[in-house]
Amino acid sequence: MNQPLGSAPLPAPGPEDHVRGPSKAKLVIVYADYECPFCAVTELRLAECEVQICFRHFPIRSKHPRAWAAAQAAEAAGLQGRFWEMHEALFADQGRLEDPHLWARAEALGLDVERFDTERRSPAVISRIKRDFSSGIRGGIATTPTVAIDGRLYPGIPSPQLLADAQ
Repeated sequence: MNQPLGSAPLPAPGPEDHVRGPSKAKLVIVYADYECPFCAVTELRLAECEVQICFRHFPIRSKHPRAWAAAQAAEAAGLQGRFWEMHEALFADQGRLEDPHLWARAEALGLDVERFDTERRSPAVISRIKRDFSSGIRGGIATTPTVAIDGRLYPGIPSPQLLADAQ
């Protein structure tokens, strides 16, 4: 069972955040990276719950060197209205996070691949990922995945009981 770390002064979701799920459902803020296998399990568990999810990037380059590029890909896809589709595609195939695979995903999603490639390296995308990461550091995030429910941090894969209680 996940044990909370305590209160987390994480910023409330704003218009720039990636949020999906029923608006009246319990909010779960997720700090994760796309190369972390535990984050992929968390993604699957959350997909089975009736919760509202706010996803924030927390690429830990020392453990997951391709996570930063994957976060850039998700954000660039988001600029073309396809963040969640890219998000799901990245978690579904974590073994292929290099450029040719990212371009292939962008093409499969119907994105303008040239625009995608340019925007994923843009200052706006880099700033966005840094903002998420910094908010996590300030809030006490130290590992991925970490979920925040009712202002309390739960590191590691959330237990089925924790998620059931969150619904």
